[in-house]
Amino acid sequence: MLVMAGSPRYQALMERARSGAPVLIDGATGSECMRRGVPERTNGWSGGAALSHPEIVRSIHEDYLDIGADLIASNTFAAGANILRDVGAEDDFERLNRRAIELAVEARDSRDEAAGTVVAGGISNWSFSGDHPTLEQLAADTGAQAMIMRDAGADLLSLEMMVDLPRFTTSLEAAAAAGLPMWVGFSVGDELGHDPSELGDDIQLRDGGSLAKAVDVAANHEAVDAICIMHTDVRLVERCVASVRSRWDGPLGAYAHAGAVIDGVFTHDGVLSPHEYAAYLPAWQAAGATMLGGCCGIGPRHLELVAEHLAGEET
Repeated sequence: MLVMAGSPRYQALMERARSGAPVLIDGATGSECMRRGVPERTNGWSGGAALSHPEIVRSIHEDYLDIGADLIASNTFAAGANILRDVGAEDDFERLNRRAIELAVEARDSRDEAAGTVVAGGISNWSFSGDHPTLEQLAADTGAQAMIMRDAGADLLSLEMMVDLPRFTTSLEAAAAAGLPMWVGFSVGDELGHDPSELGDDIQLRDGGSLAKAVDVAANHEAVDAICIMHTDVRLVERCVASVRSRWDGPLGAYAHAGAVIDGVFTHDGVLSPHEYAAYLPAWQAAGATMLGGCCGIGPRHLELVAEHLAGEET
């Protein structure tokens, strides 16, 4: 397997990241699409937005670029082949993933001041229906998705919401075949989260398996340049980041989510204020994170405060 060094802009970002300089990751795209009017598809979330509402997807990327994001990720968390099969849209797989990358690239290229921002192709093995493909099928699907993203202009691949060891290792090996550098994002705890006291000494991934073992797999893979804790309750991130840092001395990111049941309906919207989110950042940094952003429910207003916090760290 030949791993590309990455585009010049990616190499420049990684030089900063490896030096420990602050890096601003973008905020939510999927939940932000729905907040702006993209209808949710049963078992498909907002995964089709790049084709159905491209103007909204691009506007979200532009908002994060205007805040100064060093990385923007494609709205493809719910564009895996297994999810598209669940919603009867498998024929859109290639077109949807390609267009999602193109929208992020177009947004980046429309702003001279964002010339150094990298575009990550987001790949997940999540299933909203719970009907997961076999590992063999997952490998084929992920490999194909990674190739599409590479050819569409992604600077790197971001494995999002890795929640168990078997599907993580399968996704990692399959995506690596595209030759792009990769970041890995691990998730701990369910959507509503829980108190940090409920975490054991051996922290477990959301669907089972040791976080420490997963970090070791990622750390020993030649394509992996960064490890992140993402789509994890804000209360759990500090412990998780510290666990990763004890086994990984490279770039380490933290971008949490916010979720709650309001009036009997689960939502990411309006759960955590920007100031409430920003209050957690110093603890994450103290635990070892140098790259900060947001996931579901963490939108542009939140990211503005994250950017302000990181700017203060540089002065």
